[in-house]
Amino acid sequence: MRSTKNYLGLILLLVIIACNDSHVQQKEDAKQQAPASPELFAEIAYNDSVMFAAFNAHDLDKSMSFFDSSLEFYHDKGGVSNYEKNKMLIGDLFERNKTTGLRRDIVPGSLEVYPVPDYGAIETGLHRFCHEENGKQDCGTFKFLHIWQKKNGQWKITRVASYDHK
Repeated sequence: MRSTKNYLGLILLLVIIACNDSHVQQKEDAKQQAPASPELFAEIAYNDSVMFAAFNAHDLDKSMSFFDSSLEFYHDKGGVSNYEKNKMLIGDLFERNKTTGLRRDIVPGSLEVYPVPDYGAIETGLHRFCHEENGKQDCGTFKFLHIWQKKNGQWKITRVASYDHK
């Protein structure tokens, strides 16, 4: 009986050690996935703001200059589009909203940036799109994810996910 208790105690001790080691590893993994440096955050936030200033001005060519030709855009309501289709969709959006005041604004405090070693960065956040419809503001807040690649000193978005459109 006593040896069974010792054996169970030893197993329990090993389980506790294994769990503790797992917890330590999880903490180490979390450290490795830390948010971006202030410099990287500032670079991505700046590029995002310039891109959407062009969007808010309905400047199609300037807006599209932020997207890589290999763009894949995933939208939970509209499906998947590539660079050319996205250019056409945004152009149509601008045409339909010439007088509605269509604009996009980042939700303050929602922007997060994470480095992607040897590639660029992941940007996530909430953005709010508004336009006038039937004499009043119609707005929606949605989630987004941008994958930015830095090539030859220039940032381009290669992947977009826009989701949580209710």
